[in-house]
Amino acid sequence: MKLCFSTIGCPDWGFKEIFSVAKDLGYDAVEVRGIANELNAPSMKEFSDDLEKTKVYLKNINITIPIFVSGACLADNAKKDTAVLEAKSYIDLAQKFGAKYIRVMPTDRPFDTGNADIKLCEKQYKEVVDYAKGKGVTPLMETNGIFADTKLLKEFLDNIGEGGGALWDIHHPYRYNDESISESINNLGSYIKHVHLKDSVMEKGKAKYKMMGYGDIPVEDAINALLDNNYPGYYSLEWVKRWNHDLEDPGIVFSNFVNFMRRFN
Repeated sequence: MKLCFSTIGCPDWGFKEIFSVAKDLGYDAVEVRGIANELNAPSMKEFSDDLEKTKVYLKNINITIPIFVSGACLADNAKKDTAVLEAKSYIDLAQKFGAKYIRVMPTDRPFDTGNADIKLCEKQYKEVVDYAKGKGVTPLMETNGIFADTKLLKEFLDNIGEGGGALWDIHHPYRYNDESISESINNLGSYIKHVHLKDSVMEKGKAKYKMMGYGDIPVEDAINALLDNNYPGYYSLEWVKRWNHDLEDPGIVFSNFVNFMRRFN
């Protein structure tokens, strides 16, 4: 079982602190979604001017980056002039670095707000997938927004054909589309290439995020289902502290996640 955390959980940490903590806690990987004040990975010095140094450093500490998480919203008409360009820049970075995946999404909300243009999403995702072909990179569509409905995401990916895949955030379909874990995994099947894990409870009609095992998301069921299906990818903790500053400190949460996941080894 390969463990990973997203940098969205430690927005106040610098590059070296992120990866040294990952090493110390026994993680295998880190997914990059912003470091400190910079959200756009291709603009970061570590992944542009110092890319080769970064690759050597991570090889020496035996930590990898399996996915670069873009903010490209492919179903949002307000962002159609920039979303594809952003996704392509992430594909270029992933190819140079040797990462297998980038993340794209329909819109920037975890649930369907009614403003997603699925035809635009299909057009733009096809363009992104075609651009990635031959580069060793797969753009993964996340299960958020309209695609918290994993049946709809399956139909969408079936229409795309080769080159697409899914990032299964187990939280969103369960919390916002009333899907069981078995429904989600049966719908997406082999499309699942990367997994986000997080836990929460509902309070006053809103999801309140909790450390792993302290909410009511059936995380254990999801992990066991993935193990039963011989899922080969990373189990990545997405602690959304960048957007929720009152959440617990990342050092505590990242350590808790490792302890939680040890029961499955």
